Amino acid sequence: MPRDKVSQIMDEIRGPAGRTMWDKLGNVNEQVLATYLKNEYPQTVAVVLQKIKPEHAARVITSLPEDFAMEVVMRMLRMESVQKDILDKVENTLRVEFMSNLARTSRKDSHETIADIFNYLDRQTEDRFLGSLEERNRDSAEKIRALMFTFEDLARLDPGGVQTLLRNVEKDKLGLALKGASDKLKDLFFTNMSERAAKILREDMDAMGPVRLRDVDEAQQLMVSAAKTLAESGDIVLADNKGEDELVY
Repeated sequence: MPRDKVSQIMDEIRGPAGRTMWDKLGNVNEQVLATYLKNEYPQTVAVVLQKIKPEHAARVITSLPEDFAMEVVMRMLRMESVQKDILDKVENTLRVEFMSNLARTSRKDSHETIADIFNYLDRQTEDRFLGSLEERNRDSAEKIRALMFTFEDLARLDPGGVQTLLRNVEKDKLGLALKGASDKLKDLFFTNMSERAAKILREDMDAMGPVRLRDVDEAQQLMVSAAKTLAESGDIVLADNKGEDELVY
């Protein structure tokens, strides 16, 4: 192949997330990787899990069907040093069948990208940008609004998700964020705390008195960011605005 084509392909393989294909694979979400690997031979999966970081391998193996995961563990226990030609074949299969497909399917719609960016704007800036966009392209503005995850969307968390989020947010930021929350959202958080903790938080909020809107927005954004981080690590589930991920009891 031409030298420039080889360089281009190698750059794509290395990518910004890792210098080698195995490094890059180590940055793939464990659920995505497990979904692919569960259709492979246990021996192949064993090779892959030995090549990626142990903490990532642990998350992948717990996402596999239990019987299949135990078969993989048994193969790993019996595995000796992997011959280079076998490793090359596994690496090539992953590169051709998995990484290339992942690259094609992971490209986000431009509206999703903008929605992600707008999620990190303060409320006044967000309203200004969306208002201007609405004047130029109402359809795009509506799509972006539908894709954005806002502080009030936390109301769709299940009780376990709320409790997990509470453990990952500073108490002073929580009180500040809830000062500007709807009664529905306040009740959701208070009912998922102990009676004593809820009482203390209410008293702290009352003691704050009037607070600046900018500070409330900042605290709410910190909670949204914390929720997104927890969702990415699989600790909580965020329902999207379409309601497809809402839980049924």
